[in-house]
Amino acid sequence: MYAQSKSSAPRSRTGYNRPVPTRLRMGLVMRRGMDFGELGDVEGALRAEGVGLAPISTGEGSLVAGGVTVLATATATDIVEGRLKGLVVPGGSADEAGLAAVRSLVDLARANGLTVIALADAVALAAESFGVAAEAPGAVFSDDGVTVLNEGAQLSKIVSAIA
Repeated sequence: MYAQSKSSAPRSRTGYNRPVPTRLRMGLVMRRGMDFGELGDVEGALRAEGVGLAPISTGEGSLVAGGVTVLATATATDIVEGRLKGLVVPGGSADEAGLAAVRSLVDLARANGLTVIALADAVALAAESFGVAAEAPGAVFSDDGVTVLNEGAQLSKIVSAIA
């Protein structure tokens, strides 16, 4: 292959990142105006820990985010039947119908023993559902209680422990 190249320099793979194998699947609640808050690139951090994100619709069948149409690949049935290990709830639009749908998904996740990762304004919503107090850029809710997240490194450590 090198001999066929018109360049005299060997091809470089600089910047090539091998994807991390997916070890678990979590639902990502799709909300209008999704906001991951101060923790930065949460999706990238989760993928780096081997988490596959499956978007879950809160009303519409799809959502346009940043010019990209995101189609739902998971449903509430996936939570009930154990195909998801957790739920990621970003902040977002505060319309009543959307909040009711998000609250319903968080309640369903809690009832089925799933870990819920709430970010930005979704922390207060999840805290209300779990019956605890939490005020932070992010928080992880589970049957064991709540863990407040103030930086992305904490998220990676917690997610690595989810089996």
